[in-house]
Amino acid sequence: YNGGMISQAIYFSFDSYHIGKDKRTLSFLYSVGFNTGVVSRFVDKVILPEAIPQTVSPDLLDAVLQPLHLMLGISYWKMFCPKEIKVLSCQLSAEQAAFWNTVYTRGLGEFFYRNELDFRGLISFPVSQDARPKPIHFSPQNRSLVGVAGGKDSLVTVELLRKAKKEITGLVIEANHEYPLVRELFPKMGIKGLFVRHEIDEKMKELNETGLVLNGHIPISAVYAFVGVLIAIVYDYNYFIVSNEKSANFGNAMYHGLEVNHQWSKSEEFEMFFRAYVNDFITPDVTYFSILRPLTELKIVELFSKYHQYFPHFSSCNKNFTVFKKGSSKKWCGECAKCAFMFLMLSSFLSKEDVVGMFGQNLLADPSLVPLYQQLLGIRDIKPFDCVGTFEEVTVAFYLVHEKGEFMDEPVIKMFERLVLPGMKDVSKLKNHLLEIGNEDSLPKEFMNILI
Repeated sequence: YNGGMISQAIYFSFDSYHIGKDKRTLSFLYSVGFNTGVVSRFVDKVILPEAIPQTVSPDLLDAVLQPLHLMLGISYWKMFCPKEIKVLSCQLSAEQAAFWNTVYTRGLGEFFYRNELDFRGLISFPVSQDARPKPIHFSPQNRSLVGVAGGKDSLVTVELLRKAKKEITGLVIEANHEYPLVRELFPKMGIKGLFVRHEIDEKMKELNETGLVLNGHIPISAVYAFVGVLIAIVYDYNYFIVSNEKSANFGNAMYHGLEVNHQWSKSEEFEMFFRAYVNDFITPDVTYFSILRPLTELKIVELFSKYHQYFPHFSSCNKNFTVFKKGSSKKWCGECAKCAFMFLMLSSFLSKEDVVGMFGQNLLADPSLVPLYQQLLGIRDIKPFDCVGTFEEVTVAFYLVHEKGEFMDEPVIKMFERLVLPGMKDVSKLKNHLLEIGNEDSLPKEFMNILI
């Protein structure tokens, strides 16, 4: 790619990070050097809800802020993709550098694919022979932070943990502005919340608008994972629980020998990889995991369909969370793959009246969505780049909706009945398999029984 500033960028530097006088504002500094001699600087900020307590060990704080600096930098590095990476804020062992090479390569798979960039040999974090990283112990209280994003998954997690009488606090990470749709859920959930503001440098928005830099998807769940561990350390929690399901393990396409997975940072591979990094290099006393890991999307929707109190308030449409644009008050755009997928999944377990009431429209009646539903079924080009389930789950959901007969005259259902239904075998067996509880190996022992 030889356009604009990208061809001129020669290095990217992770310069430094600072804790503000208010003990709440964390600043992360980056710079990009160009062959013209110009250096562009960027500042990313994380603003905590309350001042960092004096009881938090400075060494432990450094142990979590160093990798957070590297993780947040992915948004700035990807604008230019220079091969030379400088890390001035810390030293990395060979094992740590290998972790970052993987997170940047796998996490940006979709970005490379869409921008037609050959990533092979591109990312190489510097290794210091002097680095001797050691994890730091502390004694947090036995309680859990739960990531809350306003969708069905985190609401199911909250309900499972409340039923098990666990002490939980919701964590919301708001990028550049408040998320009123998410905030409004807290009185309904009946739990307290911690709200962290992530302020991305406005210069990124300006550069994206010029078209002179590269733009695209980042592994946002990996960013949230590091922020969540920071919050657990600062405010004394021993678990950071997220809501990533089994279906996130399945990718979208192959590109230069790499499986491109829009949801890689929600996958079990990332979860195990990240948990090992935290344990080995930050602290063994905070555990990150997804309680929904053994479950398919189909199972989670079945569980969610019992929580009628959330129907008017939740949204799984990602268009509400555009970083530089205030969230719309409309909960569903009705056009994206996530909306199409969720409408179908909810229609498997709920009445037509309930689902149309939630979305304000009938997506199965929209002929313009037929190609998108064909992608979701796996019968047209590639799986959409969004947080959607597997082809098998979509097929079973279509079958369940077809069986109920409430949408029988709609163009999307007619497409399914014409193209897919005649070749289907053993649907009940596949349905039972998808609704079974799967492998629970990744859950800490004290949480094992919550899903049974």
